[in-house]
Amino acid sequence: MRIDLRSDTVTQPTEGMRRAMYEAEVGDDVFGEDPTVRRLEETVAALLGKEAALFVPSGTMGNQLALKVHTRPGDEVILERTCHIFNYESGAPGLLSGVVLHPLDGEGGILTGEQVAAAVRPGYYWMARSRLVCLENTLNQAGGTVYPLENVEAIAAVVRGHGLRYHLDGARLWNATAATGIPEHVYAAPFDTVNVCFSKGLGAPVGSALAGPKDLITEAHRYRKMFGGGMRQAGILAAAALYALEHHRPHLAEDHAKARRLAEGLAELPGFRLDPDRVQTNIVLFDVDHGDALRTVEELKADGILMVPFGPATVRATTHRDVSMEDIEQAIARIHRRFGN
Repeated sequence: MRIDLRSDTVTQPTEGMRRAMYEAEVGDDVFGEDPTVRRLEETVAALLGKEAALFVPSGTMGNQLALKVHTRPGDEVILERTCHIFNYESGAPGLLSGVVLHPLDGEGGILTGEQVAAAVRPGYYWMARSRLVCLENTLNQAGGTVYPLENVEAIAAVVRGHGLRYHLDGARLWNATAATGIPEHVYAAPFDTVNVCFSKGLGAPVGSALAGPKDLITEAHRYRKMFGGGMRQAGILAAAALYALEHHRPHLAEDHAKARRLAEGLAELPGFRLDPDRVQTNIVLFDVDHGDALRTVEELKADGILMVPFGPATVRATTHRDVSMEDIEQAIARIHRRFGN
């Protein structure tokens, strides 16, 4: 039996979700006539405490729409070096918005207000104009770490003090709330715009949403069409997201428990280095002593366990709703058989 821990994007729609998609009331969303899409957007806006939301095909599009509405060509975007926008969006900020990215080195991916304040340009016309600050919650490359609310608020004070804009890539914001009990709208409150994803831990097949003030979301709607994201009977997809919010979101903490158990099992092996106490959500990062993550991933694959290399010596495992606690125990047993000698 294959145990797929590559990502929480590999989940399959449940029978209940497929039924919801089949039964969805639909219309032409480009004409604004899809009632299920409208209901999803209203639901997300309410959950995040924002005026409006826009359903988009992917998290990358959601982030790029935010950059587009907040900036003008030649502006500068301040973010952390390991974040998704900087590393995993195919250079889209420069192509689509004509902006310069200014990456900072946070501790474990987390920036401070002082770091951001020091990075803001003084305003000379021969410099790029600092315009937007972007954060990510949870932090993928830091192993699913939750962004501390005090840091979010300290950076928000800098943003407001300099008249900048503030965007959150909250692809796994649902996991942050599941881990801490802090509602999504509290995490979202300091930000002008927030992007959330339905196709990761929530288990929907497609989709994200960008939330924010009505005027910015109206502008993003136009750019969504320009970027090729205008969809027709998209309620079939929105129904899956609505189902996931209602039925899957309450169970995200179970994925966190699976990740913690996996981390405990891996930590028992002398060749793997990790601290289980650092696992906060559904992502486990571990280093291999021999320094060859790709080799370790291939060896795991031979035993039917799929993970991904996340650096020269680092491997990532991500738990999700399609992997049970029994699967995790089976994975630990197989890994111990192979690497325990």
